[in-house]
Amino acid sequence: MRLQKQVGVAALACLLSWQLIAGTTVSAAGTKLTLSSQEIITSGAIMKNYIWTTTRSSKEVSVNANVIEVDLTNPNVKIDAMAGTNNQFTKNQSVLGMVRDTGAVAGVNGDFFNTQAEGVPEGAQITNGQVMATPAKISGLYSFAITKDNKPIIDILDFQGKVTAKDGTSFELGGVNKTFYWDDNNVPLIADGLFLYTSAWAMTQRAVDGTHVPTEALIENDIVKEIAVDTNVKKVAPVNGYILRGSGLARDFIVNHLKVGDKITTKYDMIPHDLSKTYDWKNFKMLIGGSTLLVDDGKPSYFTRDINDFSGYSPRSRTAVGYSKDLKKAYIITSDRSSGSAGMTLPELQQFMVDAGVWRGMVLDGGGSTQMVSRSLGDMDPKLVNQTENGNQRAVANGLGVYSTAPKGNLKGLILKGQSLLFMNESSTYQFKAYDDYYNPISVSSVTPQWGSTGNIGVFKDNVFTPTMVGKTQITAKSGSGSASMDVEVVGRDQITSMAFSSGSFSVTEGGDFKLPITVKTRSGATRELPASSATWELSGVKGTIKDGVLHVDSAAGAKAAQVIAKYDGYSTMVTLPVGQEKAWYDLDNYAVMTTSDKYPAEVGVSVNIVTSSGSKNLELSYDFTKGTGTKAAYAKFNDKYGAPIEGEPQFITAKVFGDGSFNWVRAEIIDANGKSNLVSFTENMNWTGWRKVTADISNLKYPLTIKSVYVANPLNGQDERAPKGKINIDDISFIYKGQLPALPNNKVQLTVNKKQATLNAKPMTLEQAPTIVKDNTLVPIRFVTEALGGTVKWDDKERKVTVVRGDKLIDLWIDNADLIVNGQRVTAEVAPAIMNNVTMVPLRLVSEKLGFKVGWDPQNYGITIE
Repeated sequence: MRLQKQVGVAALACLLSWQLIAGTTVSAAGTKLTLSSQEIITSGAIMKNYIWTTTRSSKEVSVNANVIEVDLTNPNVKIDAMAGTNNQFTKNQSVLGMVRDTGAVAGVNGDFFNTQAEGVPEGAQITNGQVMATPAKISGLYSFAITKDNKPIIDILDFQGKVTAKDGTSFELGGVNKTFYWDDNNVPLIADGLFLYTSAWAMTQRAVDGTHVPTEALIENDIVKEIAVDTNVKKVAPVNGYILRGSGLARDFIVNHLKVGDKITTKYDMIPHDLSKTYDWKNFKMLIGGSTLLVDDGKPSYFTRDINDFSGYSPRSRTAVGYSKDLKKAYIITSDRSSGSAGMTLPELQQFMVDAGVWRGMVLDGGGSTQMVSRSLGDMDPKLVNQTENGNQRAVANGLGVYSTAPKGNLKGLILKGQSLLFMNESSTYQFKAYDDYYNPISVSSVTPQWGSTGNIGVFKDNVFTPTMVGKTQITAKSGSGSASMDVEVVGRDQITSMAFSSGSFSVTEGGDFKLPITVKTRSGATRELPASSATWELSGVKGTIKDGVLHVDSAAGAKAAQVIAKYDGYSTMVTLPVGQEKAWYDLDNYAVMTTSDKYPAEVGVSVNIVTSSGSKNLELSYDFTKGTGTKAAYAKFNDKYGAPIEGEPQFITAKVFGDGSFNWVRAEIIDANGKSNLVSFTENMNWTGWRKVTADISNLKYPLTIKSVYVANPLNGQDERAPKGKINIDDISFIYKGQLPALPNNKVQLTVNKKQATLNAKPMTLEQAPTIVKDNTLVPIRFVTEALGGTVKWDDKERKVTVVRGDKLIDLWIDNADLIVNGQRVTAEVAPAIMNNVTMVPLRLVSEKLGFKVGWDPQNYGITIE
């Protein structure tokens, strides 16, 4: 996350695993904290997953938050600071990379850092007792530390240091392993400062701000080995030494008072800002910097920094650390701003921390830097456990890691993983994980479990289970003293309550591919997507194929709709999709309009050019957002300032965009019939490179429409997370127009109970079986009525089943079975369908309602009108 100084260019980036614990607490502030799950990471560390609910602008919002709770009294676990790659600054990498590098079992991102500089933390860091960096000379910055007796500290530490030459002259030391930065008065400390760099600084250049030329001295074993005047020592500091870097007055000190071969003395100290306190920082096990204090004495504290510098009053992803009142627990915290999670402002983060039990706590870096990594119980490899703000794992300067120090233990337990809901003949692979007495993973290669299942409803081959019958079973895996089991349900038609396409409403177009997922719900309340291979598929209306659940339309010539029926174990569902029309509007090889560039604000750089790639022309839009303030945008404008009119009433706009992975937004500006400008997003996270077809919904706009531009935007909030320069390519802008389902015939059927005489559109007809009343329900001949009103009827003699299709509706009925399947939903009728005089008779009221018939009843003459 970024902190912007007023002067300028710098930016500071900034119980067991299967056990679900439910519980909600309501705080005095009216917030709700719900513990949704928890699992053991290792002995002494637990991952807790929360849903935190608050009210924002009179609206209830929920945030996903994670807390790693570390028992500081447990000798089998420790917390330590991590840095970059191989414990070196300037080699930033993701938290996952640092966790894997250092062998941690969990971790989060650490301190704020300057995204425009070499990539080192703003504050101090001690890793495994080694000083990696010292505090910045900026007020209000807190640090988190663990003392030699495992007590947590959150406090401000000030830096003091000096270098003394052989001639006795001394010069104040500005810090260890610091990049260029400004103090509270916006004074660049690098200008006249003397700074020390150890082997933890991996670059041969140090604090390069483009303004202040360095003079450097290489020191080994306190002896000056080399002096580079008005340039840098083109080396990384040795393990047994360091490099002094100076500019201005510090340059004069190096030039005038240090000589090759001289012995010098360098001393520094980190002291509590509150002089009433005493800390022995030289015996700290670890230390990591942060920014403002958030919680003090179990209550939200005042902010010790201006939180506007890092979007403190906007909901963002956040990272924080704290400890309990009894000093026995440390809390490592993240909250997410991502899909389904609203993020937190810093005041909200304060309240969440209080709700979660934090007695004293501080903020770490957030926004796009927020990452939490953890190893699940029994897993060898850690994984990202939160949803990052921009969808990627950002390279950061440092992090906070959790480590197991336990010895190797004996096998304690197994964890079984696999599908709990299966379909017949669906082979499913089951896997297991193993853990020891200290909840650390055991390699599965050293464990050979015995597999089994109850009920004889399937067979195992190695660890692959294939059910052959419907029913319930318990799958087990055993090895020595460790065992695990899980309940599995194999569903058939009788266990299903609904089976429906979950793809939503859309129009198909010729040449297109359309995914058709099917969701099944069972009587037990389970929900799962039906494997495409478990279904049998029928396609009508268009020419095409269905493979792996994806409809490819080869030809839609003359068709108004595509009708897809999927069946599993005799249970059917159907979707009817209108055939739409995609019209190319902007294709530089065939169709185009005059395109010019525009920008906002005036300082933005932009250009549009027609280029050729892979033999095809497309539009290249280059942008440079490095200058100017606020939200920035680079436009490709159509037909100058007036835009280009779009015919008809399109539902969607599509385009091919060659992304640059910048995380910027890509939008279109469309003017509606009221003259209102509508900013329609193709993406608000351009996290891809290469060509991708993107689509935006414009069906809610008032027609007719005019398209004014397509543009790249870099909104103010989170601007430091996006690339300031780049280019995209745009081609094949099209509009998709909604198709219409074919109209059903406007026919009218008249029947009379207990009479075979009937009329179709007033034309007399004779039925094989008259309508009849059974248990106060009128039964009618389904084939005659359906076909007369534009539907079709199919008979399955083996199952004694009738399938009725009319328009976009499908019903399956079984003779003498009151359960009907209506558009994939199970419905129970008062009277079951029956066969009378070799004619299938069905309950009129229920079937007519489900097929969309209008029914009239003449009680005096027992007359029925259906239309």
